[in-house]
Amino acid sequence: MTVDRIGHIDPIQPGKRPGRAESARGSLDRTDSINLSSDARAKAEIYQVIELIKTSSDAGISEARIAELREKINDPSYINNSISATADNILNAWL
Repeated sequence: MTVDRIGHIDPIQPGKRPGRAESARGSLDRTDSINLSSDARAKAEIYQVIELIKTSSDAGISEARIAELREKINDPSYINNSISATADNILNAWL
């Protein structure tokens, strides 16, 4: 059994209609745009920070390190020594 084509069909460009390309060209002149409110931008930024925190590893941050830093902050001699060392470094940089 042999089946022949019925009518003229162009297999490369099926369904091409005259005038359709002209309407498509007209739609290229228009552009789409999105406007976000400042509230939406702020919420997106907060979401990104939360996701970053969730996915980041706790490299270098531990309860012991936090406790050590709290002790240093609460120790007045550490703060005074740090301030003096920083002031000395600033003066040495200018001299």
